[in-house]
Amino acid sequence: MKNIYKIHYIIFFLALFFSKAIAEPTFVQSKSLDSNFYLGLNFNNDGTKMYTVNAGASDAVIEHILTTPYDISTAIVNNTFGVSRGGDTQATQVVFNNDGTKMFIVNHAGRKSVDYYSLSTAFDVSTATFDGEYFISGQEKRANSIAFNNDGTRMFIAGVGNNSQVRIHEYSLSTGFDLSSTVTHLNTQDLISFQNHIDGVTFNYDGTKMYTITHMNKDGTEAQDLMNQFKLTTPYDVSTLSLEGTYTVSSVSGDSREVVFSNDGSKMFIIDDDNDKVHEFNLSCNWSVIDGACDDPITTSDGGKDILSSIESQTATAKQIAIHASTPVLNRMYWLRRHRTNDQLSNQNIRLNFSNSMVASLSNIIPISNKTNEVLDKLSDDWSFWSEGSVSIGRTGDTSTSSSKKINTKGITLGMDKKINKNRLYGYALRFGNDDVDVGTSGTNLDTESFSLSVYGTFPHNDEKFTEGILGVSTLKTDHVRKGGGSTRTGVRDGVQIFGSLNYLTTYKKEDFNITPNFRIDLSYTELSEYIEKGAAALVYKSQSIETGMISAGFTISDVLNFNTFTFKPNGGLELGVDFSPSSDATYHYLSETTEYTKSISQDSKNLRANIGYDLVTDNGFSIMTIYERNQSDNAHSDTLYLGFGYIPAENIEYAMTLDNDKASLSYKRDLNGFDIRMSSNYSLMNQIPEYGATLEVVNTF
Repeated sequence: MKNIYKIHYIIFFLALFFSKAIAEPTFVQSKSLDSNFYLGLNFNNDGTKMYTVNAGASDAVIEHILTTPYDISTAIVNNTFGVSRGGDTQATQVVFNNDGTKMFIVNHAGRKSVDYYSLSTAFDVSTATFDGEYFISGQEKRANSIAFNNDGTRMFIAGVGNNSQVRIHEYSLSTGFDLSSTVTHLNTQDLISFQNHIDGVTFNYDGTKMYTITHMNKDGTEAQDLMNQFKLTTPYDVSTLSLEGTYTVSSVSGDSREVVFSNDGSKMFIIDDDNDKVHEFNLSCNWSVIDGACDDPITTSDGGKDILSSIESQTATAKQIAIHASTPVLNRMYWLRRHRTNDQLSNQNIRLNFSNSMVASLSNIIPISNKTNEVLDKLSDDWSFWSEGSVSIGRTGDTSTSSSKKINTKGITLGMDKKINKNRLYGYALRFGNDDVDVGTSGTNLDTESFSLSVYGTFPHNDEKFTEGILGVSTLKTDHVRKGGGSTRTGVRDGVQIFGSLNYLTTYKKEDFNITPNFRIDLSYTELSEYIEKGAAALVYKSQSIETGMISAGFTISDVLNFNTFTFKPNGGLELGVDFSPSSDATYHYLSETTEYTKSISQDSKNLRANIGYDLVTDNGFSIMTIYERNQSDNAHSDTLYLGFGYIPAENIEYAMTLDNDKASLSYKRDLNGFDIRMSSNYSLMNQIPEYGATLEVVNTF
């Protein structure tokens, strides 16, 4: 019996191994067309439109709208545009220029030409007007397919002169996608040694792979539908091709006529005129239908810019989490230096309740703005409590290799510290943060939640010179969504981090005006776990170590302006930072393949940070602290607003503010000559019809 179980286990693991090792396409679905003679197929740039070419009696291009990009089940006919000119054409394929303002039709018989049209509305065939034709009869008698390189300066025509001629013709265009410019025939590549017929030709994103498809078998029979994948050592130079492998599609398609891919190469589509259907496939690696023929997805895929940008974002986010965890603590110590002669140093009195169960437990350690509440009863009166919230909005521009990034960061820091004397203290801070990064325009997103715990202290050298230190740890969890080519991949990545900051500063005073130069070193080390995506062309990201280091120098200025009922304390600062972080190596591979690729991620070399803010303290105990900060680096910037509130209540007053899920409430209690006066109010934030209430009580105990 045990032997039987062993055999089952062996079979299971072998099946698992081979299921990951084979990179062949996975059939998804088919879309039925009306019964006619369909030869051509294509999509617009984002997969929201599909075009089929009817070479039968109507000789037309049919435009379909796809409500879900590259999901052929959502295709609905939108326009039909006739391309027959006097019955002397037989259209076999349609292609467009990059912006969809030009359309090209190749003709199989009759005129033996490439007809070209202008579209007044991009990718809308109903707005097409005929511009002219380029005759190819000197090179090809029966043209079946057409393709261009990325900039339109190379045109490729696939055709069969007779049963012993299977070839691709390459042309150069002096002006991209302009067949009225100088067009030169460069080369004819014979494919008879690979296949006896050719129906379609297309290329991958960068022209390093070429794909041909035929409805005939190698021996000329129509028993199989074959697809050949070639490697081109020189992009778009068909004379440098070598066969990587052959894929048989006869199990799904009959009389396959054309093959096309989604813009990132994660999906493949085939049209056949036997069943009058379009067939959709998922690929296990971008732009490859052959086992073992995958390439680096960053360099050979239209979605590669999003992949690289995602890797850069995860690296940058790890660095930013350390900075955002340290900055509120630095702000706190700066605030304390400005108020170090005060006895009451709590600058928050708000109780926060969170629906997030992990954060909800934090509410128990925050006072309810009552000097004699339960928490403060358990702690020494020397402890002060504070909180600070921040919102940051940033953007990193795109480059030739990576997509742009929109960055939104939110965080709240809760802290407690103990004043030893007017210049010296130590404390603890806990920060909950969220970093949301939108990558590119396809919907790729990284949502990172982090918890940071730090200990900090101020160590004076004298009354004007200080050394401040922070040491902390963080945990990270990133929900990663990568979209492109009609496919969505998801993954979750964990991380741990240790960070520290050492800040030396000195203060020069003239009455109430202060200028404080500073010099700071920030260090962090982050370890990101391995994670595996789920979805088509899924990637495996190996664990990654990220080391960061920055030296910063600058100054802050502040002043004190006293008025009748309040004190106004403006402040500002400027700081230049030089990053000496080493590059971080990110290693990844396709789930279906074992070949690993490594990308070295360098970090910004320098940044400039400027801030301006103020403290407003009223005589009745209410205070506001706000700072606006601009951080500018080589190719990125961020704008951050820090906001803190404080209130020092009288001994006979209690109040509480509560944010609990969708309800906000405020209560007030005051002892007036032996009577307790209590007022409370609550308001529903999320209900469509808001609910609110208010109560007033006067209580006396005999």
